[in-house]
Amino acid sequence: MDDKNLEELKDMEAEMVTVEESAEEIAAVEASAEGEVVTDVFAQAREDAAASLASAPGPKSKKRHKDLAHGNAIAGLLFVAPFIIGFLLFLLYPLGLSFAMTFCKVDAIPGSGLRLTWNNFDNYNKIFRVEPEFTQYLWDEVKRMALFVPGILVFSFFMAILLNQEFKGRAMVRAIYFLPVILSAGIFVGLESNNALLASVKDAAKSESSLSTITTTLENILLTGETGNKFFQYVIDIVGQVYDIAMASGIQIIIFLSGLQTIPPSMFEAAKIEGCTSWESFWKITFPLIGSMILVNVVYTLVDFFTRTDSQLMTLFDQTLLQRFEYGKVAAMSWVYFMIIAVILGIVMLIFSRRVYYYD
Repeated sequence: MDDKNLEELKDMEAEMVTVEESAEEIAAVEASAEGEVVTDVFAQAREDAAASLASAPGPKSKKRHKDLAHGNAIAGLLFVAPFIIGFLLFLLYPLGLSFAMTFCKVDAIPGSGLRLTWNNFDNYNKIFRVEPEFTQYLWDEVKRMALFVPGILVFSFFMAILLNQEFKGRAMVRAIYFLPVILSAGIFVGLESNNALLASVKDAAKSESSLSTITTTLENILLTGETGNKFFQYVIDIVGQVYDIAMASGIQIIIFLSGLQTIPPSMFEAAKIEGCTSWESFWKITFPLIGSMILVNVVYTLVDFFTRTDSQLMTLFDQTLLQRFEYGKVAAMSWVYFMIIAVILGIVMLIFSRRVYYYD
């Protein structure tokens, strides 16, 4: 080999050594970088653990939380204490005493209060067998309920739909239809019943005239024959009581109106785009979404109807209590009346609650 070739071999060996050194340096740098990353990961984990330990509640914080919950419980009890005391003293005790009176003969002793003498079911025997007025008046009230409640609901729903439309003077018309709520107050009822002018106007309206003659003729035509006799009689009875129905529909109109205003207008717009008519929108959108308000109004109307004071049944209660002083008998009447109302409300709730649609 000549000198030239030897020099080339030396140069190649030097380049190989340089490459190996570079590779070792690169591996060392990568190893150090990985070590730093691992070190950073462990350092971050240690920091997170220390932070979680620092934020973990200690004995003092647990005690503070327990004291706060205890204080809130005491504050809640203090707020509901007036209701609990009032319920126990002014509702639960009189309710239990009145139920006990139904099985007793109650005598009022001057200076000593009431004396209860056990007589088993004698009071119930009297109200159902000895004095038939109670059962007759009770049956009349149930029949009037079947007449008035549907009429009030239909009338109030119809008026709420009309008052929900856009027209001029809507606020004034709403105020006028809310007047029955004000007029149904006790003072206005007394003025109405004791007012000779209103009584004469009412009698004049019932007197024979061309209009009443036409109405009587139409009634005779509709009630002639067998088909639809009961239905037409029902409609005629409702129309004949339209004044009382309108007077008792103020709250129901407000409830229905508030329910109608909660229905999103976008649903009607989408239905209109899809080609639904107003009739279809009413039965597919309005009526289902107002179902919860129908249930509320049914319950309210039933309770309001059965608690009115101008019925023959309430008059019988007053006479038995205030004139004959038969406390046990009137207590038995009241409890029977209460149980019948509870049963009717339960049946209504069972029927309507399964058909109510709640829109979220």
